[in-house]
Amino acid sequence: MISPKYGPILFSAILSGLMSLLVSGISTYRALGLADGFLSDWAGAWLAAWPVAFPVVVLVAPLARKVVQSLVAAD
Repeated sequence: MISPKYGPILFSAILSGLMSLLVSGISTYRALGLADGFLSDWAGAWLAAWPVAFPVVVLVAPLARKVVQSLVAAD
């Protein structure tokens, strides 16, 4: 099992991977449609997007948490 101290990094990896997969799929579909090689083009777009998305999520997540905390009423 993975140590809890790596939880935020693991969360960032999973979130950025899923979101970049979804967004690159939609973008690839909008650009090319379901043409031959769609899955290959989608995979290429995703592999280019994830290395950008991961560090962005790592850097932006603390700011997003602070914004959410300021918008949510305290108990």
